[in-house]
Amino acid sequence: MKSSFRPLILMGMAFGLAASAMAQDVPPAPAPNPEQSQPAPAEDAPAPIDPAPVDTPPAPLATTSDAAPAAETPAAPAMTPDQYLNNPEYMLNLDLSTGGRVVIQLYPNAAPNHVERVKLLARAGFYDGVKFHRVIDGFMAQTGDPTATGQGGSELPDLKAEFNATPHLRGTVSMARAQSEDSANSQFFIMLQPRFSLDRRYTAFGRVVSGMQYVDAIQKGEPPAVMSRMVQVSVAADNKPVPPASMLTEAQPAAPAEVSVDELNAPIAQ
Repeated sequence: MKSSFRPLILMGMAFGLAASAMAQDVPPAPAPNPEQSQPAPAEDAPAPIDPAPVDTPPAPLATTSDAAPAAETPAAPAMTPDQYLNNPEYMLNLDLSTGGRVVIQLYPNAAPNHVERVKLLARAGFYDGVKFHRVIDGFMAQTGDPTATGQGGSELPDLKAEFNATPHLRGTVSMARAQSEDSANSQFFIMLQPRFSLDRRYTAFGRVVSGMQYVDAIQKGEPPAVMSRMVQVSVAADNKPVPPASMLTEAQPAAPAEVSVDELNAPIAQ
């Protein structure tokens, strides 16, 4: 009898060992409460990011964790002062009917597109003979409109604003515009006195470095009774001579009539 049961005992032991090995490969059953079986999120884990609105372009994503943020590539490298200060290519000459030449230092580092526009129009002769149509004493003198109405400009497209940190000091030259910030075209104004409320609201692109006395002499008014004018506007690099003195003159407004004694003694109308 012993010999007949020995194979059965051996088979039973073999099945027991196999079942034990299989049990080691089976994962444990989940806990009754799933929250207890999952580790709590780290306190500094980023919150889920809401999707951006459809009309908002997504921000560029870095390909690696240590990648530097992308920077905007400028349209052209900014000019340094030694490249444009006292450089005739970036100096503008205004020969005024008030008697002489006004020299303006242009700032291509602050407003490159506006500087190029003014230079382009000057070289085309656009500004020659154009009047100062709006001149406010203690504020500014505005010009650049061939119609002298304040409504005109060149046939070139309007410029996108290039507001910058250049302050509106006495002698600062800045671009005039309409209500839209991107509506500057050809009109500009020269500051007679500082007005810092204009800073970063109008594109300043230069400043008078000599001849400010001829700017001060521009006829005042909105519009002036007699309009002073730019006889000739040129880029200094083009070496245009100052027009003869006979051209740098203008008619003077009529003096107010003197009040006579008879008018002072006139009876008061009943």
